[in-house]
Amino acid sequence: MAYKEWGDPRNPNVLVCVHGVTRVSDDFDDLARELSDVYRVVCPDVVGRGRSDWLRNPAYYLLPQYVSDMVTLLARLDADKLDWVGTSMGGLIGIGLAGLEGNPIRRLVLNDIGPTLSHAALERIGAYVSQQVRFDAREEAEKYIRDVMVTFGPHADHQWKKLADDVLRQDADGKWIRHYDPHLALPFKSSTVEAAAHAEAMLWAAYDAIRCPTLLMRGAQSDLLTHETAQEMTRRGPKASLVEIAGVGHAPTLMHGDQIAIVQKFLLG
Repeated sequence: MAYKEWGDPRNPNVLVCVHGVTRVSDDFDDLARELSDVYRVVCPDVVGRGRSDWLRNPAYYLLPQYVSDMVTLLARLDADKLDWVGTSMGGLIGIGLAGLEGNPIRRLVLNDIGPTLSHAALERIGAYVSQQVRFDAREEAEKYIRDVMVTFGPHADHQWKKLADDVLRQDADGKWIRHYDPHLALPFKSSTVEAAAHAEAMLWAAYDAIRCPTLLMRGAQSDLLTHETAQEMTRRGPKASLVEIAGVGHAPTLMHGDQIAIVQKFLLG
């Protein structure tokens, strides 16, 4: 598992930032730059994405595997306490860790994610993950990223370029493809109603076990995390503080100054 590191590697004040299902560690560059004078910021590429290796058996592209991998990473970081920022899938991993007895998480930021997720939105994401797309031109690939990530909300051209650059690469034939294992789609395709219900119950159990201060950020137009689920998360478990971001769906990118300020105030306040 590859990871990016910002700030003084000897700093005991550690912040771990984990990305969404098809994104990469580079998503947190702006946030990491802003906080690296206070934190040692560590941003991993979850297995199957970016610079990290792919699993030999894609059936293991599941939350328990990701949580196990992060336990190994945290042991390597040798931090007694740390803070966690997780976007979408990265937030689910955070819930899994923060619900464990004796975990080191001091403060938890969940970015547009919760234990109950919209089935329609999961189908949308699963369809996107499984699409096998290849582009002749870099410009075509960027337009595709803009189109499928439109729910991220308004961004300047240079920000869209970075969002695309972070998840695109060229294959052996010079075609532009997305920088993850296409077999990530397997768990989406093989999921059943019963399995989804069991996973939701397990996530709520983990969430209810969380004891650290928790911030829940939600895109006001998110189709994955409903307003009702977000409200329920303020009433149970760690009773998260909720901030909704206007004009954004799934999920806030934490590239804008106002979004970074919300995270910064919670973590350092």
